[in-house]
Amino acid sequence: MSRPLPIPSPRVLAQCLSLCLALPALANTAPLLAIGSISGLHDKSGLAGTLENGLPADLLGGMGSALAWAGGNTFIALPDRGPNATVYKPGVDNTASYISRFHTVQMDLKLAAGGALPFTLTPTLRSTTLLSSATPLAYGSGVAFGLPGGAPAQNTATRQFFTGRSDGFDPARSSLNPDNARLDPEGARVSNDGRSVFITDEYGPYVYQFDRATGQRLRSYALPTELGVKVLGTTTAAEDKPVNTSGRVANKGMEGLALTPDGKTLVGVMQAPLLQDGNKVIRIVTIDVASGLTRQYAYQLTDGSGVSEILALNDHEFILDERDGAGLGDGSAAKTKKLFKIDLSGAADISGKKGDLRSFAVKKSLFLDVASTLIRAGVGISAETVPAKIEGLSWGEDVVWKGQLLHTLWVANDNDFLPETAGPSNFYVFGISDADLAGSVYVPQALKAVPEPASLAMALSGLLLMGGVARQQRRQRR
Repeated sequence: MSRPLPIPSPRVLAQCLSLCLALPALANTAPLLAIGSISGLHDKSGLAGTLENGLPADLLGGMGSALAWAGGNTFIALPDRGPNATVYKPGVDNTASYISRFHTVQMDLKLAAGGALPFTLTPTLRSTTLLSSATPLAYGSGVAFGLPGGAPAQNTATRQFFTGRSDGFDPARSSLNPDNARLDPEGARVSNDGRSVFITDEYGPYVYQFDRATGQRLRSYALPTELGVKVLGTTTAAEDKPVNTSGRVANKGMEGLALTPDGKTLVGVMQAPLLQDGNKVIRIVTIDVASGLTRQYAYQLTDGSGVSEILALNDHEFILDERDGAGLGDGSAAKTKKLFKIDLSGAADISGKKGDLRSFAVKKSLFLDVASTLIRAGVGISAETVPAKIEGLSWGEDVVWKGQLLHTLWVANDNDFLPETAGPSNFYVFGISDADLAGSVYVPQALKAVPEPASLAMALSGLLLMGGVARQQRRQRR
């Protein structure tokens, strides 16, 4: 005769209930709609010659470090500080004077006539825009490392280019100094008027606004002092503990960037906890676009080793990714590539605080397990071929599939300029229904359509030429 099961005590029942409530919601089963990729050796920057490490100055790669919708089928794809996997000068972390840039990509998403996925995606690289400052920047001399000076040969008196070389800084000032030439771009969003691009960086960290047509910096936002480090170095070991005890971890600065649908608030996210923090809590920083006013919020990591991107769902809810470094490019099986939904409304401002910030952490729930969805899609993707660095995240135009309206969620990978080991620059498109939002409301960014950067430059040249012809005609008539 079987014995009756013991009845749990009220205390045990309460603990179980508390545990259940603490578990994140199950991720939705958003379908994978399409996959597209861009490959090739050269971008459209027009740069000639080679970098210090022998690689082409116009090398194409790493363009999934950030992905930003620019309206219609146009996106901005952002590479990071450039190729540094080739060992040539460990003293500068193998970085080179790769000029910082963003790419304009046309994404043609169409219903498929057949095949494993319902849509086809054809990305086309349209233009490459180099990033510069109108005022002088601090470059490294290179003498200590047996290198030439870090200032690009393309520099002019009013056009100083940002580069990825790690010695491009002024050692007398903190890492938040906007006059440093080194830039490791990791997050990007297009302004609502379509005429500028906001970009975050890991070296400072920095948040800059660039003119979309020319690539010249328009504004530098002053970030909270607790994010920067006082002692700057050319390698990770030269900047982390015990050299610095507060500020961002080297090479893990402001990794992602969101822009609220109304275009009024930037929301940056650090990749890892600051040196003075801990317990897997990272910081989210909001910036008022007009005034520059900042606030900070705490986010508790669940599974991943860090956060690579943040994306606005509406004016107070956001989607963040957590990932490990495993997968294609790392030679191992991917485990954690997950998206979480958070709500900043009512969250505590942690500006000026440090240490254990877990009690201030914003509410979060699991939104989409990217790795599992890719593996289950039936297109031959395994845990070993999921890209190790899933970093870009963007909305795109809505589509209709099987009579249902779907919001397109675009995910991109950073292949570290190593297509032979990390694969090409891929773009994955998922379909998100309103039901998948679990009570939230998706508000698309209010973007205005403007010509692509190359077209803007051509139009400007045309206007200047027309003005010159008119002046010449006036002179001839006199």
